[in-house]
Amino acid sequence: MSGAPVVLTAGGTGGHVFPAQALAAELKRRGRDIVLITDVRGAGYEQRFPDTAIHAVRAGTPSGRGPFGRMMAMGEIAAGTLAARGLLKRLRPAAVVGFGGYPSLPAMLAATRLRLPTLLHEQNAILGRVNRLLAPRVAAIATSFADTAGIGGADLAKITVTGNPVRDAIAAVREVPYTAPQTNGPFRLLVLGGSQGARILSEVVPAALIQLPPEIRTRIRLTQQCRPEDLARVGTIYQESGIAADLAAFVEDVPALLAGTHLCIARAGASTVAEIALAGRPVVLVPYAAAMDDHQTANAKTLVAAGGAWLMPEAKFTPGALRQTLDTLLQDSATLGEMAGSARGAGRPDAAAALADVVARLAPADGAAANDDNGRAAA
Repeated sequence: MSGAPVVLTAGGTGGHVFPAQALAAELKRRGRDIVLITDVRGAGYEQRFPDTAIHAVRAGTPSGRGPFGRMMAMGEIAAGTLAARGLLKRLRPAAVVGFGGYPSLPAMLAATRLRLPTLLHEQNAILGRVNRLLAPRVAAIATSFADTAGIGGADLAKITVTGNPVRDAIAAVREVPYTAPQTNGPFRLLVLGGSQGARILSEVVPAALIQLPPEIRTRIRLTQQCRPEDLARVGTIYQESGIAADLAAFVEDVPALLAGTHLCIARAGASTVAEIALAGRPVVLVPYAAAMDDHQTANAKTLVAAGGAWLMPEAKFTPGALRQTLDTLLQDSATLGEMAGSARGAGRPDAAAALADVVARLAPADGAAANDDNGRAAA
């Protein structure tokens, strides 16, 4: 590989890191060098970016903190922006692509001030606060959904709808046909709570499953993500009720589990929705009620509208309601199959390629970063 690198900036959670990982893989296939700028948490995902230079800069999150906390966070962002500026001037990248969240803010602020070609990718159906701040400053915006709230005015002309890139291993699941459960056969259930887990799933799902008749409980083959502090309690419930369950704080082999699952129960983070849709698996979505701007509900509604998901808001996600839903679905393989097909139809297998095309238009492989008259990155 040769030429000016493409800098990706993402961090914090998997929801921001996973699409960056997918774009990195696609750009490398096209012969581009990749550099990742992230924060300390994002650096923990280094195994997902092989043969990639990774630089961590300071970042802070002022949202939801008191005056002193906000002041400290702004100081962290300022320090990170200064460090990112120096780094970008050395790298002289062809383009800088930000994936939202406060860990991406220092590098994106530095890139826009250096007048480098810049691109934002928004994973959610509502533009995040950091991307909302940066949108007027950047050259291009890529969205995961055709209708993304929070973008207006002149920024609308910058939009390309690409979808949300997913990891290659997830994309491969799309080639595995969905097989509906057989009468009296095993029913494979996958419960995912996002990168941080979800306590409500650890409370409601076990309480719902133990209400099922014994002959149904014995059919269940469950894999569930739980917060570490919930593992022992939830494991005891399943063991005492005769439900075969595999519990983990972080579910490693999501692609293999998606390939074999009959039904998912999950949060509605952007990456989760994109991955389940691409795989073509039916899902009960439980949006995180406290998510900023309620963006998870907006994400979920897109898949519900396509016919690939059931929406259960937290206020209605009770053991009784979930038990009733599961009791119905266990006896309705035809509906599960239809929902799987609809979810698959909503998937975007070309998302990484489409996003890479936007990068290529912004910074052709034989181009160079914006330079001043002395050949240095513009100050």
